[in-house]
Order: sequence, then C-alpha cells, then structure tokens
Amino acid sequence: MNTFHKLPLLLFTTLAITFSSCESDDPVAENDGELITDVTLNFQELDASGSPVGTPFSAKASDPEGIETGGSPTIETVNLQKGKKYLMMIEVANSIAGEDITEEILEESDEHQFYFLGTAFTGNILAIAYDDPSGELIGLQTELTVSSSPGTNNTLMQIVLRHDLDKSYPGATNPNFSTYEQAGGETDLDITFPVVINN
Repeated sequence: MNTFHKLPLLLFTTLAITFSSCESDDPVAENDGELITDVTLNFQELDASGSPVGTPFSAKASDPEGIETGGSPTIETVNLQKGKKYLMMIEVANSIAGEDITEEILEESDEHQFYFLGTAFTGNILAIAYDDPSGELIGLQTELTVSSSPGTNNTLMQIVLRHDLDKSYPGATNPNFSTYEQAGGETDLDITFPVVINN
C-alpha cells in the first residue's frame, strides 16, 4: 500500500533526473579577443639620420560598437609624401569601457603582433619594419618608408592584430606575413586604411 502511493513521487524524480541529464554540458566558448572601438595611427616624419622633423599627424578609425563587431567604422585617409620615412605608432582603445588596449598589448607582448598587408605593400609603395622600443616584435611602433616613385597616388594599408599566435613560426617575424593564420591565434583587429601618396 505504501509502495503504491510512493510511485508518483518516484516517477517525478526519475523524469526530473532524465530532463536535467539532457541539458548540454558543453562549456560556452569564451572570446579572449579585445573589443576595439578606436585605432589611431600616429606619424612622425624622420630625416636621413632618423631624427624627427616636421609636425606629427594622425589618421583614425572608429566604430562606437567595436570595429570588428560594428557595421560601419569611420576611417580617415592616411596622407604620406613620396620618398619620405615615418615613425608610425599605433594606439588602440575601447571607448565603451574606457580602456587603453595599447597598454594591454604591451603587457602581453608575447601574445600579440601586428601585420601590415594590402596593396600598399604588395605594390612596393610602402616598406615597413618593426621598431618597438622593447625589441619585441609587436608592431605598435614601426618605421614606414614611402617609395620615391610609388607609381600611384592611392593605395590601401591593411592592419591585422593577431592574438595568442606562435611567434616562432617560420615567417611570423615578417611584418608583411600574408599567411599569418598559419602561426595560429585569433584576429583581434582587421582594418584597412586608404592611403594617398602626395608629391
């Protein structure tokens, strides 16, 4: 008699266990990439001895929702002069959280690296070399040389920031490493600036 009255309770308990076991135990994938809303390229012209000359200038890309997650970033044109050399310094920020991502990239320098692609480099219009003060290959600071005969006034500079890559992978030390995916990691930033070469 007691057993008969306990059957509904046993049935309910069994069903509850069955349904709970159907829930997914798969962990939710975490995105370790940084949310980047602003990228500023700061330029300082260098003379033949490598000393700064002229007035610094900049070009900025921004999207209030995030450059990688938003739909339409505002991108300013980079204006350079043929035959000139520039120190280019990149600043990266998350204006939503008020974070200076540049500092985080420096703190995790062994996990981050910028690559510079696009027609500006494949067309031999621009040449670039890492020049980070720490000596680590990051790309927050580079030397950019404009061809004295670029052959065109308009070109494109694609900037890719990779995170958690294998920096010892063959070719990964090349700032124009077009097959950067082979070194592993993930892309935190992929933005293309229009470039105008002036006489």
